[in-house]
Amino acid sequence: MATLGEVLQQYTVPGDLFETLDGGRVRCFACAHRCTIADGEAGFCRLRVNRAGKLHVPFGYVSGAQCDPVEKKPFFHVRPGAAAYSFGMLGCNFHCSFCQNWVTSQALRESIAVSPPFRTTPDELVRSALDHGAEIVVSTYNEPLITGEWAVAVFRKARAAGLLTAYVSNGYATRESLEYLRPWLDLYKVDLKSFDEGRYRRLGGQLQPILETIRSLHEMGLWVEIVTLLIPGFNDSEEELTRLTEFIGGVSPDIPWHVTAFHKDYKMTGPENTAPGDLARAAAIGRKIGLRYIYAGNLPGRSGTSENTYCPGCSLLLVERYGYRILRNQLTPEGVCPSCRLAIPGRWADRSATR
Repeated sequence: MATLGEVLQQYTVPGDLFETLDGGRVRCFACAHRCTIADGEAGFCRLRVNRAGKLHVPFGYVSGAQCDPVEKKPFFHVRPGAAAYSFGMLGCNFHCSFCQNWVTSQALRESIAVSPPFRTTPDELVRSALDHGAEIVVSTYNEPLITGEWAVAVFRKARAAGLLTAYVSNGYATRESLEYLRPWLDLYKVDLKSFDEGRYRRLGGQLQPILETIRSLHEMGLWVEIVTLLIPGFNDSEEELTRLTEFIGGVSPDIPWHVTAFHKDYKMTGPENTAPGDLARAAAIGRKIGLRYIYAGNLPGRSGTSENTYCPGCSLLLVERYGYRILRNQLTPEGVCPSCRLAIPGRWADRSATR
């Protein structure tokens, strides 16, 4: 019986994000690993394979696709209540022991992660998104950076159909991959998992490329929201959270920061599940630093008012949420506070509403 890796090699095409080296080797630019790959070998992700000096990359399948509220991604400053059509492939360039999507992201490393591929086309995905009334198409579930050529193929069709496009990613990108995505991408959610180099190396990467990704995305004008999964005893010290939020504020205090609750899953079962008080403490640190939009998530109704969006000018409740549900939305279609007329940064009625 063929292995999953062997099956997935049937779903590949020659890629774009690489350069040819001597001796039949190639260097992949999809992510910050910048793997140098010999003929017949795969990169760190185990998906991008050198065949006779040409990099072959994932294409033509999904591990799953469904419609979610955009708040689930989470994007809180993008068309509140809109449907986001989410699709994903398989594999990841990290190996986080606390992964919340490990069945798809770690499918090539874990024999018990059974997620077969389902053949499809960009046209079929976009048609399904439109049939579901979606306003946004999102590459998620696995790490989309390592399947960037497929995402661009889908996003070209989505853009032509008038849909917004989004990445849900760990942010371990290269400048080359961001420039490749930039013409076709509107929104980017980055998981900033820690602010400690040693911890990032344990996850399979480094911190600095992710910080550079966040800076670059903001400079490019893409809409960015950042998520930190708060894990007791791992990344929740006051010192680390202070440095993390200082970095975000240094890029822009208008970048929304979501601090979300860890629950025991996959290989990390030692820490206790994150409590509402843990989220409140992290949010307070971010507010002290000066971040204007902080959201405590994953515990609906247990995080006080931290699920809501308030105007930083006059404190008016603008968007009231319970989990992924919108209970009230008082923003104007252009994203303006109806009381003090302050423009709230985000992607609201149209693409021009980014600030």
